[in-house]
Amino acid sequence: MTPGSLFIVTAPSGAGKTTLVKLLLDHDSNVRQSVSYTTRAPRSGEIDGVAYHFIDVRTFVAMRDRGEFLEWAEVHGNFYGTSRVWLEEQMRSGHDMLLEIDWQGAQQVRERFHDAIGIFVMPPSMAELENRLKKRGLDSEEVIQRRVAAALGELRHVGEFDFVIINNDLQIAHSELRAAVLASRLRFARQKARHPEMFRFLD
Repeated sequence: MTPGSLFIVTAPSGAGKTTLVKLLLDHDSNVRQSVSYTTRAPRSGEIDGVAYHFIDVRTFVAMRDRGEFLEWAEVHGNFYGTSRVWLEEQMRSGHDMLLEIDWQGAQQVRERFHDAIGIFVMPPSMAELENRLKKRGLDSEEVIQRRVAAALGELRHVGEFDFVIINNDLQIAHSELRAAVLASRLRFARQKARHPEMFRFLD
């Protein structure tokens, strides 16, 4: 069985990453999302084991120290991490896997998976990013300003990614995300692994 591909989707908070990922998963049954572990509190409507695995700091640190995370990072005072064993099992079973993580996590993942496909979602402007964060109504003004300031630092890492999507129009951005996934599947190495009989003339 051909191993699955690994997609990394990164964006500043408020850029629309989570919405775009949900749309992709709804339209592409070949992509599965890795459910990360986090120490932050669940937001309204979030279900444990679906949005995240919600755990306390002590449990997270113990898992980290045992080497159970492929990547982990501290973001806005909370810890986030990806289960290494589960992800590798899914990919060996042929599933394309998607990680919705920050740039720090993306760097750690690519140290282990050099052919991972990085996709960065940008807001159309910083003003629009701030406006979206306010409309969500989830954070205080102080937290919003901290997220906007952090976004500037995150955007400086956009050049480390393979694809960049500017989320000005949700439907266009969704189409671009699906196009990036499709394009990555058509790379020579993936096609040769998936259809070896078609490329025997190269041997």
